[in-house]
Amino acid sequence: MMEGTNKFSYCNQLISAFEQTINTPRINHTGDYYTGVDLGTSCIVISVLDAHHQPIAGAYQYANVVKDGMVVDYLGAINIVRELKEQLEQQLGTELVYCAAAIPPGTELLDGGAIRHVVEAAGFELTALIDEPTAANAVLKIENGAIVDIGGGTTGIAIIKNGKVILVDDQATGGTHFTLVVSGAYGIDFEEADRYKRVAENHRELLPILTPVIEKVASIISKSIIQHDVNEIYLVGGTCCLTNLEEIIEKKTKITTYKPANPMFVTPIGIALNCTNQVL
Repeated sequence: MMEGTNKFSYCNQLISAFEQTINTPRINHTGDYYTGVDLGTSCIVISVLDAHHQPIAGAYQYANVVKDGMVVDYLGAINIVRELKEQLEQQLGTELVYCAAAIPPGTELLDGGAIRHVVEAAGFELTALIDEPTAANAVLKIENGAIVDIGGGTTGIAIIKNGKVILVDDQATGGTHFTLVVSGAYGIDFEEADRYKRVAENHRELLPILTPVIEKVASIISKSIIQHDVNEIYLVGGTCCLTNLEEIIEKKTKITTYKPANPMFVTPIGIALNCTNQVL
């Protein structure tokens, strides 16, 4: 289903403002900066908000330092986060001290410590470590429904009731599997296939090839929410940028499905919204 202007007015306003600050940072002299670090499977994003929780700067870099929601290249992750941090500090003319970070649902005991070590080694002081659906809902403002975060390595699903996350699930199917299908179909290597997949002009051509994988994701969603009264699905995550992916998921699940303007940046902004100036 096409994005609902009213449903996503707050979300889309934040995303649009954030996208603008990636190219043109807003110099802010309030002295209060709230930073979010999103260590994704295919992309690392840092978002910076001001004291009024408005975006003032952002940066991202595609990388392969996380696999299926787990950090597999600590040094690579630290170096990328540190470089992005220094880039933003140079642009803003100030040091970024505090940050929040997020982890896939259900991985707190497995990888929460790793995420903390990465951001602290990169020079941040961690103030919050939350699950990705909670971060996303800080931007989406959903009262009831399911948030589905289709990232590079996994699909995270969270059931929201009365504005709170009551159940989470995480399955190892995501953008990496989409890329593998493209790679096989076109006879090109993984990196080239991943770049090709990210170009919006190629999406119409790729959709028939990727439909079986999208339907598999839809089946995962259906199994996770079958025991719950879910009437709406909200899509976030970089893989959801695939044009018309939401229509296939809605058709397969038979549940109204929404997608904001740029689902890639929902969670990174939500992470920053959970940042404070009190160290964990």
